Amino acid sequence: RLITGLFGTYVPKELVDEMSKNPGEYSMKGESREMTVLFSDVRDFTSISEGLSPEALKEMMNYYLTSMTESIQQRLGTIDKYIGDAIMAFWGAPLADPDHVKNGVLTALEMQKTLRSTGAEYVKRGWPVLHIGVGINCGMMNVGDMGSKFRRAYTVMGDAVNLASRLEGLTKEYGVGVLVTENVIK
Repeated sequence: RLITGLFGTYVPKELVDEMSKNPGEYSMKGESREMTVLFSDVRDFTSISEGLSPEALKEMMNYYLTSMTESIQQRLGTIDKYIGDAIMAFWGAPLADPDHVKNGVLTALEMQKTLRSTGAEYVKRGWPVLHIGVGINCGMMNVGDMGSKFRRAYTVMGDAVNLASRLEGLTKEYGVGVLVTENVIK
């Protein structure tokens, strides 16, 4: 129950179940690890949100975030946070993942595929078809339970994280759906 309480809102159920088998091995303490981080953002979200009623926007975003979260968690990613229409996720903590880079990249491709395959459903519901940009980087990151005494989050920080965020923004400039660093393709 302690593991579920600590990590249940951050990580896929499969990882929580695995962690529950050896709860003494996991904590929310800060540490430095090589990990992969992903940032995604909906293109032209401001225009989209202004064209929908508040209820339609809520329904569309819940549908979108659910489908993207499913893609992330299928590859054992940890949802760090939703930032409006943006998503931040990482691989490699709280459980070590020797395939963190591969899982991050395959997730980005799956997210793009999911949006293409659900386009008809968006139109059927009267929503605009969404397009996203995704930035991915891997490298050394600080991970742990961080925040204030009022609000905390199991999150990652560091230069490698910042670079992934910047890459997501550059997908607009380059007109691509996914952009990764040299660290990812090595």
